[in-house]
This record gives sequence, C-alpha cells and structure tokens, in this order.
Amino acid sequence: MSMSTFGGMAVLAAAGAMAVAACGSSDNGGSASSGGGQKTAAKPKRACVIMPDADSSSRWVNGDTPALQKQFTAAGYTVTIQNAENDTNKYATIAQQELATKCTVMVLTDLNGAGIQVTQQAHNQGIPVIAYDRPIKGADYYISFDNFHVGELEGQMVVDGLKAAGKDPATAKVVYLGGDPTDGNAAQFLGGADKVMKAAGIKPAFKTPGTWDQTKAQTSFEQAYTALHGKVDAVWAANDTNAASAITVLDKNGKKLPVSGQDATPPGLQNVLLGKQVGTVYKPFQLEAQETVELAKKLAAGEKPTIDKKAPDGTPFIAETPIVVTTDNMQKVFDDGNAKASDVCTSAVKSACAKYNIQ
Repeated sequence: MSMSTFGGMAVLAAAGAMAVAACGSSDNGGSASSGGGQKTAAKPKRACVIMPDADSSSRWVNGDTPALQKQFTAAGYTVTIQNAENDTNKYATIAQQELATKCTVMVLTDLNGAGIQVTQQAHNQGIPVIAYDRPIKGADYYISFDNFHVGELEGQMVVDGLKAAGKDPATAKVVYLGGDPTDGNAAQFLGGADKVMKAAGIKPAFKTPGTWDQTKAQTSFEQAYTALHGKVDAVWAANDTNAASAITVLDKNGKKLPVSGQDATPPGLQNVLLGKQVGTVYKPFQLEAQETVELAKKLAAGEKPTIDKKAPDGTPFIAETPIVVTTDNMQKVFDDGNAKASDVCTSAVKSACAKYNIQ
C-alpha cells in the first residue's frame, strides 16, 4: 500500500486501558431471503483477537486495539479483544474463552510462540487464523509491515548517524540491542539491519541476547557498556523501548550517540527531538487493521485470496511499507492521530517541539 494513504487517515482515540472483551454489534444487515421465500438469518460474524502485552510497545493497547475494534465493528462484526499481558498461560486461557464463543476468524499477535497452539486449536474448529504483526507458524495469513526492510531502515540510521558524527563505520564500536528471539519479527529486524551495517563495514562490538523487556534490555546494555569500557560509538536498537534502555545508560554517563528505533512511540519521538535517537521507523497500525478486516470480510464471504508474497515460513504475507520518522517529517505521526503532541511536547521537550514546529 502506498504511503500516500497516510494523509487521509482518521484520527483514532487512544485507548485509556486495555480492551478486555470489548464487544461491538452482531447485526450483519438483518436476514437474507432463501429461494422459497423464507427468511434465513445471516451467520453472525465474530472476530476473536488476542494482543500480546502492554510492555514491548504502547501500540498494542493504545493503537491496534482501538483500531481493530473500530474497523471490525464498522464491518458488522462482534469483536472480542483481550490482552495476554505478557503471560503465555493467560494467552492460552484467553484463547479457550474466545474459541468457546464460536469465532468466525481469529486474529493473533504471537507471544513467545503461544500463538502456534492456538492456531492449531482454531483450525480444529474450522476457524481461519490471521497472524497480526508477528508471524505464527501454521497461520492462514500474515499481515504486518515488511520487517526485513524495517531492519534495513534501522541499520541505515546507524550508518548515517556514525557518518554525521565523523566516525568511520568500519572501525566504530556498535552494540546490537535486538528483540526477543522468540518473536519471529526480531530475526527479520536483525537480518535487515545487519545486511546494511555489514555493507558499511560494521561488525557488532557486542551483541546482547535480545529482549522486548525494557528493564532486561537496560541491564544487557549496561553489561555491554561495561565490557567495552564505555567505548561505544552507536547502538542498533530494534525498537524505541530498547533504544530508551540504552539512552538511559548513556544519559547517566553523559553521552549522546547514534541510536536507532522503531514504533514512533511518544518516548521514542521525544528522544528523536532531543537528538538522542537518530530516528524511529513508523508503522501506522491503521494500515494493518484495515488489511486485517478486509481480509476477514473476504474469508467470511467464502473467498480464498491469493497472496504472492510469502513470509520466511511460507505463510501468505500481506506486507505494508514502513518509513523513517525524523524531526523533518515527524508532524505526520501527529496528523495521522498516532501520537498526541501534548504527550510528546512535555516540559523537557517543549523547546525542541517549538524548534521543529510540532503541533
């Protein structure tokens, strides 16, 4: 989908709390006439959705949940969206509860592989599964952004940041602060970033085990910083949360280095404005939600869409195109309704917002 679609997006209200069993209308347009003149009720359409957590990114609660809720409801679905809160046991329990409601489609964002078993259970009931944002082995379709390209964009941030700082990428000491290896996207982020950075001569000076947990990521970066005796020139961080973990340590040591990021979160946008982060990869969740609902409608109509692109595991893959947000184009994130200037332009960042005309 072309990035030109961003400008026309409607502003979505941010969710104030996790949406648990949030339901829309089950009215699918009344009844349909059969050949004998009898009226037959249309089969109810029910979307069952599981989000992974509220920690790895604020998007799951404040972005994807309300977007999916709004768009599925508008399409005539009853929709149940629950959040597993980073607990695979809770993920399994939610799945059992939702499957008992006779879902007509399941939309799953994986959590440490928990989505695989739920996908199998859904298939046992004849329910199609859409893997949302993160790949799930065995899912019928996968909808996300081009995550390898996300990594490429992040890697280029590091290369460009080093050059802007007058550092030779081939001799620079770069710490790799990747995502949780159980998340299939994390490997794609790393693969894309590594491709670009290797081409510039970068070899990781320290590669952390990988996590989406901010506290663990900070501990990992502190270990890397200590092991390198503070001689760090840049940080490849897989998302804004990991970037913030590194920046916290760098702040304590009075350093400002090129750091990459992803998700265009308010903290990430603040760090970009303050010059502590080169940029952040922007992935408007409305695009994923829109594609998901459109696909669900086709499946409900008995269609089997042919998707040419495949995920690494062979799943048909509908891929959106990400972009890099810097101070030059950040206003688009606010115009799209995916962040509020009031949340970003707090006292410490107010002057930077004024400098870059953030409204």
